[in-house]
Amino acid sequence: MNVESLDGRLLFAIPKKGRLYEKCLSILAGADIQFRRHNRLDVCLVQNHPIALVFLPASDIPSFVGKGDVDLGITGHDVILESQMQQHVTEALRLGFGKCSLQVQVPEAGPIKTVKDLAGKRVVTSFEVLSGEYFSKIDESLGLEDEAKTKIEYVGGSVEAACALGLADGIVDLVESGDTMRAAGLHAIATVLETEAVLIKSSVPKHPGLEPLVKQITSRIAGVVAASKYVVCQYNILRDKLPEATIITPGRRAPTISPLEEENWVAVSSMVEKKKIADIMDDLVKIGAHDIMIFNLDNCRV
Repeated sequence: MNVESLDGRLLFAIPKKGRLYEKCLSILAGADIQFRRHNRLDVCLVQNHPIALVFLPASDIPSFVGKGDVDLGITGHDVILESQMQQHVTEALRLGFGKCSLQVQVPEAGPIKTVKDLAGKRVVTSFEVLSGEYFSKIDESLGLEDEAKTKIEYVGGSVEAACALGLADGIVDLVESGDTMRAAGLHAIATVLETEAVLIKSSVPKHPGLEPLVKQITSRIAGVVAASKYVVCQYNILRDKLPEATIITPGRRAPTISPLEEENWVAVSSMVEKKKIADIMDDLVKIGAHDIMIFNLDNCRV
């Protein structure tokens, strides 16, 4: 592959490894972005669209997108803030995966119970910027200045071991299930940030001619995300019960309502969240709905 083969193509940055990589591949497949990555190369051409995928560390993607070196990217919301690129990138879409919390953690058996107890002490983290901003506010509220302020120290990995090794009084790190932290004898005393994977583009696009393709790919990915979160609920209901039914199943915008041959009956089709479907079905039964059916959207775009 040479530089000329990238001319005119939309460059789309994907995390090359880590917690977001596999999910990103699933998103690309759902959006029908076909490619073959040879020999773990970090750039590959999409076969059915004028797109080139660029595999980068997630921490580098906000900078590449913000500077216009690539046109689209997927990374974590936390990564954007930590790299201080929020003024240079636009979050086009939240993707609903990679959800976790950036938390302040301390030894469960220790004397520190609140972030105010931890203020002025040693904190180890991979998130120097976000941790520094968070504790600066705590220090200011407590009137801590100069040497009395909280000491933030960067560690690239194994942050959870810092307290046990005597390197810190507390840590700030991403927590998904919390199993690793509990195994290290730590527990959360505060949440700095809730985060998830996001699709981003440059706030000032370098290639305006690619905007139609950016919108097309964003729309496809939005459909894939919706299909993973929603199902279609179809049922029949008496027309005079329709106001109650549409409160239960309002749809993403509005339900589809069709008259039936039987007088005073209508068919309703509405998108509902998967996680709520059991309760929704119970509520529909209570108001007299019949023939309730649920359809997955996994192979559809919305």
